[in-house]
Amino acid sequence: MTIYHFVGIKGSGMSALAQILHDMNYEVQGSDVEKHFFTQDALEQSGIKILPFQKENIKPGMTIIAGNAFPDTHEEIEEAMKQGLPIVRYHRFLGDFMQNFISVGITGAHGKTSTTGLLAHVMGGAKPTSYLIGDGTGKGEKESEYFVFEACEYRRHFLSYFPDYAIMTNIDFDHPDYFANIDDVFSAFQDMAWQVKKGIFACGDDEQLQKIQAKVPVLFYGFAEENDFQARNIVKSTEGTSFDVFVRNTFYGAFSVPAYGDHNILNALAVIALCQYEGMEKNMIAEGLSTFKGVKRRFSEKEIGDQIIIDDYAHHPTEIKATVNAANQKYPDKEIVAVFQPHTFTRTQKFLQQFADSLNMADKVYLCDIFGSARENHGKLSIEDLREKIPGAEIISEHGMEILKEHSNAVILFMGAGDIQKFQAAYEKQLHQ
Repeated sequence: MTIYHFVGIKGSGMSALAQILHDMNYEVQGSDVEKHFFTQDALEQSGIKILPFQKENIKPGMTIIAGNAFPDTHEEIEEAMKQGLPIVRYHRFLGDFMQNFISVGITGAHGKTSTTGLLAHVMGGAKPTSYLIGDGTGKGEKESEYFVFEACEYRRHFLSYFPDYAIMTNIDFDHPDYFANIDDVFSAFQDMAWQVKKGIFACGDDEQLQKIQAKVPVLFYGFAEENDFQARNIVKSTEGTSFDVFVRNTFYGAFSVPAYGDHNILNALAVIALCQYEGMEKNMIAEGLSTFKGVKRRFSEKEIGDQIIIDDYAHHPTEIKATVNAANQKYPDKEIVAVFQPHTFTRTQKFLQQFADSLNMADKVYLCDIFGSARENHGKLSIEDLREKIPGAEIISEHGMEILKEHSNAVILFMGAGDIQKFQAAYEKQLHQ
């Protein structure tokens, strides 16, 4: 029996894949750095062994699945080469694995994780479905017909995949450390589109996606009349959002989601479109949408005293805007306080003004130091440059969180893709003292 050894098992895709293989009765273990990541909790619950990095972990008979972040010079990968063991990069392994199922890849600059989680939940209510979500969760169903997975455009990793279907949520300029401009991003998505085998569901309200070409049908969803799947008669409340769906101008059904903001209507439409295309019962789809609990680090809420604390992965101006809008829909009577940690110097520099504009939608803004990567040359840029563009914004450190206590009846939004959670943890500790 092959043992799969994951080099960098705490990576979000890696930990999800490890859980899937474990669920399917394969023997799985992995290694990583000692630092705690939220992705390891699910691995520990499944009883999957996590070892500290060392070349002694590599034993004969193993297949090595290597995380994208680790070079061939990593001690474990070098040791595996020396022993002549098979070594497969994460995205290549996933590309081969999905050939066993009807596969659906969810991609886009924003909304991938939420849409993947929603589709996995809705489809799973109708047919055995395995899934891999970018929040680090994965599940392998033994008799699976479908495999739903998140496909990331960064470094064109998604070009390792040839899925049956693709959902494309939007095309936006992000990852400026890799992509040159919006045209470069578009070309990556266009290359991906040629690889899809049965059909593409694309947001037709996105002007970039309107230009996508493919060898398979491209079905559009969105708010505009021209879309194949259109949301109309939208009702937003503090409980969630309901809307009617029209398929090519013919009424199809009424749906509601316990979620907030336009982006969540679009995510739901993508799921409805694909499930309808695959012949699933309308009632099953509606039931699945109404019972979805959300994914990790996307508008994850807890109530402490008279404050609502929300953890969200928003790290791009478009996402910040969506998160602030969602908070306003759910909590119209509360003050919205944004605590934001920019992620990477390149992204902060590129979108400095756009970050300021989207954060200005909150009632009050606190900024944490930029979370940079060691690979970056950050020149003279500092968090001060962003603060200057946001009236009344203040810089906050892990040791100065008590200032947030002054905001009564408020929603505190902790946003970022770095280690913003340590700021939230420091604040919650203050509240419990």
